[in-house]
Amino acid sequence: MAPENELIEFIHDTHLRDLSLDARHTVTTMIGANIGTTAAGAAEDGCTQLRHFLLARGGREEATVLVYGDRLPATAAAQLNATMARALDYEDAMVPGLHLGAALIPTALACAELRGGVDGTEFLTAVAIGAEVGARINLPDRLYNGFDPTGIAGPIAAAATASRLLGLSPERISQALGLAFNRTAGSFQSNIDGSLAVRLIQGWVAESGVLCAQLAQADLTGPTGFLDGLYGYAHLYARNEIAGAQMTADLGNRWELTNTGFKKYPNCGLTQGTTELALRAYADGVRPNMIENIEVTMTPYGYRLVGHPLNPGENPRVAAQFSASYCAAGALLHGAARLEHFRPDTILGADVQELASRTIVRADPSLDECGPGATRLTVHATNGDVLGYGIDAPPGFPGNPLSPHDHENRLRDCLSAAHGPTISSRTERLVESLNRLDQLDNVSTLIELLTA
Repeated sequence: MAPENELIEFIHDTHLRDLSLDARHTVTTMIGANIGTTAAGAAEDGCTQLRHFLLARGGREEATVLVYGDRLPATAAAQLNATMARALDYEDAMVPGLHLGAALIPTALACAELRGGVDGTEFLTAVAIGAEVGARINLPDRLYNGFDPTGIAGPIAAAATASRLLGLSPERISQALGLAFNRTAGSFQSNIDGSLAVRLIQGWVAESGVLCAQLAQADLTGPTGFLDGLYGYAHLYARNEIAGAQMTADLGNRWELTNTGFKKYPNCGLTQGTTELALRAYADGVRPNMIENIEVTMTPYGYRLVGHPLNPGENPRVAAQFSASYCAAGALLHGAARLEHFRPDTILGADVQELASRTIVRADPSLDECGPGATRLTVHATNGDVLGYGIDAPPGFPGNPLSPHDHENRLRDCLSAAHGPTISSRTERLVESLNRLDQLDNVSTLIELLTA
């Protein structure tokens, strides 16, 4: 069977009972994580501007904007909700930087409303299908070579979720995936420059997933050889090093989505190690007034993305999320790394700016053998002492999972920071609904709880 057809059959025929226990747990955790980040990120820079733009543009009232309660076309609602979900950079991610949940959950919610409602079992299944498709076509960083993995693998994954929820036939699923292949785009230059495009790319992915499924419903066609064709995904992005058949090998039996990581701290996955090590130093009694300078060493890939000097620019939160020097300085100054420590007024504080300026970030190719999140942090003290710390798999990375307590803390932290008091007052009901997601008669319950 052609790999494209294997994907199509998987999307059309998979049921929740087919998931491994680990896969099911991962998807359930992914949904909870993104529910929280959406609630907390709704009023962040870029989200409010995009909301005003989409409201002014108008259109058919098909789906709900979470938190605010506006009604917009399903594509627009998915776009805005996904932008909100990504704004805090506190959700799931997969090495080398593929953010699936922040696109798949908004896509699934919008399509659930288009269908007039779906139960929790079908919702979980559709998100799992999209996550597995995205995980299967995810590539090593050297092949992305600066492309944003979310913008490349994400649209096809989101189209898989949308196709399942809209009940497309195998033939139309093929068209939706082929159309989504033609919507792939995105560059990590957005992250390096600290631009709002980081969040907007996430929104475009969700929008594309819904749109491509709707276009396929309307009998518009895409390339059927989107994966292994002469100019398909395997050629253009995998550079003919990974064939489509390798991407679909053992599909439905081996679940690659279980390699999803979940962040302990509200910043880029590649700065999780820096943050963790800085907090270890703080726990050992290291304080800013004792520090001559700090050295952070990471993989070349990590260095290229987050190793540049802190430049708050017009979007301080984005700049700080993707700055190892800020994450080290902030953790050592505050003794914690929570949402409040990534507010613009905190980032622009003279004390953290000064300490960040004394933080040197370097690349060490030998760390590639230790893992993509491998990090070393050295504190040079004013008294001449040198303190060294190291980690290969930061908290939340595969091999070093967060505890259930960590996951619930992140969710509650996000819900307590939700825009407006209404949603935060529903924390216990949201936690209960997420804990029994597969038993929900209609996921509209989640939408209602997440709408002020």
